[in-house]
Amino acid sequence: MTTGAGVVGLISDTHGLLREEALRALEGSDLIIHAGDAGDPAILDHLGVLAPVVAVRGNIDKGAWASALPMTAVVEAGSVVMYVLHNIRELDLDAAAGGFQIVISGHSHKPERTERSGVLYLNPGSAGPRRFKLPVTVARLDLKRSPWQVDFIDIS
Repeated sequence: MTTGAGVVGLISDTHGLLREEALRALEGSDLIIHAGDAGDPAILDHLGVLAPVVAVRGNIDKGAWASALPMTAVVEAGSVVMYVLHNIRELDLDAAAGGFQIVISGHSHKPERTERSGVLYLNPGSAGPRRFKLPVTVARLDLKRSPWQVDFIDIS
C-alpha cells in the first residue's frame, strides 16, 4: 500500500476487544496499521472508520475472514517504506538490505522501540485484554517529524 501518511496509528493484539480509549488514541491518524491478532473482523472495520487500515494476520486470527489477511505487508508512506508482520521472530529478511526503514510487529504484547542497522523496529504493545502485568497500549508514529517521533499511549 502506498500512502502520503504523516501520522500512522499502530495497534496490535486486540484479541477481539477494541477499547474506546484505543479509538480515541488513534483519532487523527492518516493510516492505521494493525500488526495482527485482531481476533474479530469487526475491529478492522471500526478502525477503518478513522483511517485506511493495513492489517496482517496473527496467530489467533482464524477462519475465512482471517485467511484474506496477508502474513506480511509492505507500506510506503511518502519516502518511508515499512515492513509489517505479527511475530518479529518470523522476520526472514534483512530489513536494511531490503530497503525498509521501519519494521512493525506485535505478538509479544510488550511496547518496544529499538534501532538496528539504521532500521527502526516498533511494537505498539497489546491493545486487547490485559496480559499478565503488561501495559495496554497503542502507538502513534509521526513521519512528518525528523527524527520520526514515536509515542506509546497507555489506554488501560
